[in-house]
Amino acid sequence: MTVAIPSTRTVADLLLQAAEAHPGSGVLYHEGDAGAAAAHLQPYPELVHEARRVLTGLRARGLAPQDKVVLLLERPQEFLTAFWACLLGGYVPVPMAPLGGDPERWAAQLGHVHTLLDGPLVVTNDSLAAELPRVDGLAVTALDTLYGADPADLLHEAAPEDTALLVLTSGSTGNSKAVRLTHANLIASMAGKNTAHRIGSEDTSLNWVSFDHVAALLECHLLPLSVGATQLHVEAAVVLGEPLDFLRLISRYGVTMTFTPNFLLGLLNASADRLDEHGPVDLSKLRHIISGGEAVVRTTGEAFLAHFAPYGLAGDTLWPAFGMTETCAGSIYSREFPASDQGQEFANLGRPVDGLRIRVADERDRPLGEGETGELQLLGPMITPGYHNNEQATKDAFTADGWFRSGDLGRIDDGRLTLVGRSKDSIIVNGVNYFSHDIETLLQELDDVARSYVAAFPTRAPGSDTEQLVVAFHPEVEEGDELALYRVLSAVRASVVMHWGFRPSLILPLPKEAFPKTSLGKIQRPLMRKRLEAGAYAETADAVADLILRRLGGYTAPEGETETVLAGIYAEMFDTDPAKLSATANFFDLGGTSLDILRLRSLVARRLGANDLQIITVLMAPTVRALAARLAEDAAGGAAERPYDPIVPMQVVGDKTPLFCVHPGVGEVLVFVNLAKYFVGDRPFYALRARGFNPGEKPFESFEEMVSTYVAAIREKQPHGPYAVAGYSYGGAVAFEIAKVLEAEGERVDFIGSFNLPPHIKYRMDELDFVETAANLAFFLALIDKKQSLELPKQLGHLSKEEQLAYFIEHAPQARLAELDLDLAKFTAWAELADGLTDLGRSYAPSGRVRGMSVFYAIPLRGTKEDWLNNELSRWKEHADDVTFIDVPGEHYTLMGPQHVAGFQSILRKELDRALGDGK
Repeated sequence: MTVAIPSTRTVADLLLQAAEAHPGSGVLYHEGDAGAAAAHLQPYPELVHEARRVLTGLRARGLAPQDKVVLLLERPQEFLTAFWACLLGGYVPVPMAPLGGDPERWAAQLGHVHTLLDGPLVVTNDSLAAELPRVDGLAVTALDTLYGADPADLLHEAAPEDTALLVLTSGSTGNSKAVRLTHANLIASMAGKNTAHRIGSEDTSLNWVSFDHVAALLECHLLPLSVGATQLHVEAAVVLGEPLDFLRLISRYGVTMTFTPNFLLGLLNASADRLDEHGPVDLSKLRHIISGGEAVVRTTGEAFLAHFAPYGLAGDTLWPAFGMTETCAGSIYSREFPASDQGQEFANLGRPVDGLRIRVADERDRPLGEGETGELQLLGPMITPGYHNNEQATKDAFTADGWFRSGDLGRIDDGRLTLVGRSKDSIIVNGVNYFSHDIETLLQELDDVARSYVAAFPTRAPGSDTEQLVVAFHPEVEEGDELALYRVLSAVRASVVMHWGFRPSLILPLPKEAFPKTSLGKIQRPLMRKRLEAGAYAETADAVADLILRRLGGYTAPEGETETVLAGIYAEMFDTDPAKLSATANFFDLGGTSLDILRLRSLVARRLGANDLQIITVLMAPTVRALAARLAEDAAGGAAERPYDPIVPMQVVGDKTPLFCVHPGVGEVLVFVNLAKYFVGDRPFYALRARGFNPGEKPFESFEEMVSTYVAAIREKQPHGPYAVAGYSYGGAVAFEIAKVLEAEGERVDFIGSFNLPPHIKYRMDELDFVETAANLAFFLALIDKKQSLELPKQLGHLSKEEQLAYFIEHAPQARLAELDLDLAKFTAWAELADGLTDLGRSYAPSGRVRGMSVFYAIPLRGTKEDWLNNELSRWKEHADDVTFIDVPGEHYTLMGPQHVAGFQSILRKELDRALGDGK
């Protein structure tokens, strides 16, 4: 039975009416994968009660109606409680997603939001509060501290025209706009949506998207709440980690309505044969899936419906849709897919909801007729009145006669909307907007990339599940220097992957004259896209493909089943034709990152039954052929007989002096994977890994034994100098000692680098007891957050070692443990190895001198950067004749992380060239 939305004035009325009329319905919070324990239900009356308790705390902070409250909360129950506390008190909630791992970028965004929103209160949890960068004047409070003993009695009565919600756009950092949505907008939107959805209190919705996305907040929370339906919420990582869990959750909870962008449909199609491997699945209750955020590819949607029809999925379940933050999310729906889309590449988007009018217009905002292409413009009560504190943006967003400009290009046929492109400079990949300017700004900072000659624009191959990124740039390398060009191509690809999590489908090195520019010097990206899709850059694309193939060693056909399967896995991971993927193809040269190793392990386990593929095995044997041989050796028990070799070749291409980098205190070298990618074609990059990880290996018994072992290995790889050695954190002291031995043996060591470590480490090692070392390891492996790493050692100090280690594993995210193939036994062995290295450092006291040191300094673990430099790092002057101090971005644990590695590598490579004299 469909339930009409009662007459309401404000959004708060929706919750209060749901609690009164449907006390048995509410919010289901499911934690973990689809097979985890059942979700717990928070009935709507309980949500009201908890929100009123938080409102008590907000009022105690002195907030007044219409004050802004930024909600930096990732867990659904925390977010929704704080969200409703704001609405019941007349405050304006502002959802925000954290920018983890990038303090500078996050600080810039927080600073912008602080100014834009007139000094809002930021509500977060303890873990995220510990990660927040310092921003002058920013008021931050933890949600836990806001719960009052007594719920607030008096609720604020807002006016319909008051701002109910501000949603930040995904603009460039420091450039986000805040979209105003009033109570009247949201009430009109819910009524309009349900003319299409027709859901009632008997329905169950599912949401897996974070709440900074309006589809999650309005389509999958406010709409079901407005009719008293039950709603299920699960964190995004669950579905992104295992897409099939999306359908398994739908089956388990009898979901009738949900939302997903098109890219997830493609992932589900690719793994459809595994859906029932954990038990039967029934999709017969699902009435509709709203698909928005990016275009729905007709063939992808049809394949999805066909693949899952045997599980009860109806043939009309998929509804392509259009919506924006400014339109209160979904506002145009197609209920006739795929019947009305035959012969089309993309699904049309259907008709507007009741109360919304649409038109397409020319560049002078004159309405165009049916079938003509122009900008989509909208008018109706669910359209935003504008942007907070941004009069110019508001003015630019509306036509003179009051229609909202969407920035999308489309046409209307018989009242049905079809989009054909965008006038905005952005790329939508997997339902997420990425702005061309952000990508270009990063890439033009890379060495040998010409400034103002970088263009990032979208393309879409026929039948592709999502848009793909094309990067065009002008390389500043000597003509004919293929190795230098290959290095720049690798750097561009690695930077995009590490910053945004996806690979460019095409990278085009072009001459400057190939970049069409306006009279103001702006690159005309739409024209470049037209030229690309007309075949203008085909010769360049072929030349790049040929260069990459040659640098990968040409083509050698895989032999045997294992090589063939591995070649297929590599091809799938890196969007390459399996028939062209060589047995000599190197995992990292193809673009593999440290995160890709985890996915590789999963695919190898599933398709080859090798369930214990070690990360170090991929590092030591990265080609298809070498990895196949290693897998065969391991299956025959050869791993136990393999001799210890501390040298891990991260990349071996380049004719400059090799760089040897020593591991941090955890002993492992995975931290160098992303850094090494920028050295392709420049200089070989070798990492030194501690002894004790492999079966039968005995950890080092002294600092001196470790150093002498590493010196011998370095000299076997490179018999004579000049040498270049460096170390990250703990490894900095080891690198210094290695250099002393080499110089004592009469060799030149022209570069000695310390990555954020002073010479005197004994005091820090003395601070680290076993549980502190284990906590640092757990933080390094992302099993715990920064706040936990600081607090848990004290909390667990009274427990035995066994109990301490068990705590870390029991409370770690299960998905992360699965990614790392980590259990209690393996974590225990690793923690004991790390503790052994720490123990070696307790007896270490620096002595002697070397000719020179390069000290790279970042934000320390505690204290200020200035104190760290002046009081700790400056003591390298006691042990080197010439010391160069080099400021690098990021914090101690993030200076080589995805957000900073591009900047760090450039600084490091320039210093290497200077010290070694082998640069340009």
